[in-house]
Amino acid sequence: MNATELLANTLSPDAHTREDATQKLESASRENFPAYVQMLSAELVNEASPPHVRNAAGLALKNSLSAREIARQTDYANRWLALDEGSKNKVKQDALMALASPAGKVGTVAAQVVSAIAAVELPQEQWMDVIGVLLGFVSDQSNTSLRVATLQAIGFTCEALQHKPEILSVRSNEILTAVIHGARKEESSPEVQLAAIQALLNSLEFVRDNFEREGERNYIMQVVCEATQNPSPQVQVGAFECLVKIMSLYYDKMNYYMERALFGLTVMGMKHSEPDIALQAIEFWSTVCELESELAWEASEANEYGEVPENESKFFAKIAMPEIVPVLLELLTHQDEDADDDEWDVSKAAATCLGLLAQAVQDTIVAAVIPFIEANIRASDWHHREAAVMTFGSILDGPDPNVLTPLVNQALPILIDMMTDSNLHVKDTVAWTLGRICDLLISTIQPDVHLHPLVSALVAGLQDNARIAANCCWALMNLADQLGYVEGDEPESFNQPSVLSPYYEGIVQALLHLTETATSEGQHRTAAYEAITSFVTHATLDTIPVVQNTAVTILMRMEQLLNMQNQIVGADDRNNWNDLMSNFCAVIISVIRKLNDGIQPLADRIMTLILQLINAAGKTSTLLEDAFLVVGALSAALEQRFAPYINAFLPHLYQALKAHEDTQLCTVAVGIIGDISRALGDQTAQYSSAFMNVLLENLQSDVLNRNVKISILSCFGDIAMAIGPAFEPYLSATMNVLRQASTVQANPLDIDLVEYVSLLREGILEAYTGIVAGFKNTPKVELLLPHVPGMLDLVQRCLADSERTESTIKLAIGLVGDLADAFPNGQIKQLLLAEWIVNELRAKSRVSPETKRTVRWAREMVKRATA
Repeated sequence: MNATELLANTLSPDAHTREDATQKLESASRENFPAYVQMLSAELVNEASPPHVRNAAGLALKNSLSAREIARQTDYANRWLALDEGSKNKVKQDALMALASPAGKVGTVAAQVVSAIAAVELPQEQWMDVIGVLLGFVSDQSNTSLRVATLQAIGFTCEALQHKPEILSVRSNEILTAVIHGARKEESSPEVQLAAIQALLNSLEFVRDNFEREGERNYIMQVVCEATQNPSPQVQVGAFECLVKIMSLYYDKMNYYMERALFGLTVMGMKHSEPDIALQAIEFWSTVCELESELAWEASEANEYGEVPENESKFFAKIAMPEIVPVLLELLTHQDEDADDDEWDVSKAAATCLGLLAQAVQDTIVAAVIPFIEANIRASDWHHREAAVMTFGSILDGPDPNVLTPLVNQALPILIDMMTDSNLHVKDTVAWTLGRICDLLISTIQPDVHLHPLVSALVAGLQDNARIAANCCWALMNLADQLGYVEGDEPESFNQPSVLSPYYEGIVQALLHLTETATSEGQHRTAAYEAITSFVTHATLDTIPVVQNTAVTILMRMEQLLNMQNQIVGADDRNNWNDLMSNFCAVIISVIRKLNDGIQPLADRIMTLILQLINAAGKTSTLLEDAFLVVGALSAALEQRFAPYINAFLPHLYQALKAHEDTQLCTVAVGIIGDISRALGDQTAQYSSAFMNVLLENLQSDVLNRNVKISILSCFGDIAMAIGPAFEPYLSATMNVLRQASTVQANPLDIDLVEYVSLLREGILEAYTGIVAGFKNTPKVELLLPHVPGMLDLVQRCLADSERTESTIKLAIGLVGDLADAFPNGQIKQLLLAEWIVNELRAKSRVSPETKRTVRWAREMVKRATA
């Protein structure tokens, strides 16, 4: 079979033919990659071949060069770079020639191939003349197809290299000149204008220097603003997309353009009859509001510490509010009755923008929207009623609660009454708005006035359609979160009934009933289980029987579901079964945490079911994670009484620890070793050898994600703290590992590595802290003396780091205090009198009260140890 037939078969409507052709192509790429890519490029450039086959060849070629997963992308790049120069040049030449093809989308596909090769080669300083070649093609006025495809190739290349702007910045002037030339209103081809505008969008990251120069900036802005008035709707959409990105990248340069053009253009754009244009114009103002909310937060932070903010707000949103609010309110009434829930339209975009505007301008939004709400809340047309409620719900986050409270008090009875509205869309938005009030303005809900009708309306709403039920679940969950008992409150508040206590049993029963009747479609079943979890978490003493009954109900459901495994048919059934089990586990975890050692009577039953679930889950890692988290919670609650379950659970734990390719599962499994160690205390010693061996083995793995290794280092501290001096056999190996890990340095330009090294150091500090705590006040504490200089060396490096986080500061200073506490008789006096320690303990820094307490305590310990 020749290449043309094979590629045609990959597009066959017959699944068997399609799969067979795809497999043959894959095996060809594995067996002889140079021949494979040259076969594809020859097909791509072959004008005698059908366009759909040439497109298939180009896409196969692109897919052999680029992938979403970083590891696979690296493999593909190395494979390409290893090709001989002749093969690479042949493919590049073919791809460049195919840009000029007049046939269908072949030019666009060729542009994708060119950019995929450029994205691999340019970072290696290869194919450095490609941009020059492309710029030469753009200036060829005689071939419109070539100009369009070339501009696309430039745009795709910019997009592929957006995280490495330095690579293309040396050619930014030429790229910008070519792109702007194609986007001008004088350009006769709308296709060229569209390709140029889209290329400009992708190149905006690279042209910072050009935006710094006023003359160049003026010209770029003129061309983009003119393009918003282009006869082609697609070009207009692209131009507004450019304005959105320009605003997010160059906000501080926009004052002049806002006054002269952008206010008017974007307000007119929001009113445009073409939805895609209106959406981008709304997005422009959403971006402005987000930026200005962020700037307001930065200003308040700077003000708190008597500093000048780095960037200042221009208050565009506040200035434009009188113009944009009426447009947004009008757009809110343009709901599409038949639109899918997830379908983005101008009405939803306007609601989002209004919410962001409320955060940006705060109190001033209220007076601007109240007349609209009052005029429409009782309108006969449901579009206007829903828009009025949506407006009210959207402005609840931003203005001062004292400004909103009288309005909410006035609106609550009306909203509760509207839960029986004849229109589903209205009821859905009312339920969402009530949920927002419960979340953001709980103080406006007067328990003796509002709580009974509110709870009644929300519980009744649970029987409505899926979306309304989900919003009612969310509102009830917010009620529990805001009004219920919170762990860490005064113990008396747990012993006293909460204002929700009279409703607890009824609400939880209604939620449990909903979970029985709900189908797997939609999110309302999961929302109901999340609400149940909240009610369990916030229960007070008088509602503990509700928690116990909930636990029994969930365990019964779990047993029934485990017995139904044999009836599972197909992927949908399996996913449904998995989702239910995850929900059950979440509720059981919250029950265990609430009842604490009171869970003992149910412990046997829980562990039996969890072990069955682990066996049933097979390799479904998310279910295994949920099951392990139940075990972790149970061990924390039972402490040493968890011991009878260990031997049955350990084989499953070790298996999970060996699943090196599953980062999340491995992380959870490492965490469980920490949980078990804390629970069993010195009883952990009998398992410590097995724990330490598997953890040290995991550190040697080349496959295991490096972040899991940080968790392992921290886990060493948990084990040492649990078994104390019995950790001696592992001390030398552990300290060697920690010392080696502490030498890792980050290139300041590699943000990911900087973040990783910061987390790594925190993991090492946690390990040292646990080890010191384990040996402290024991005769074996002297074993730590040789390691103290190494520990303090890491502390010094952490505290000298300008990018240090508060959690690192707290851990580092805490470790100094622990060492001083462990050696109070002057054994490490000289080390503790080092100038940098004295300075750090005296320093006045911007930290939380909790960290300040740690610093004070460490100062006292050092004072005692150096007396």
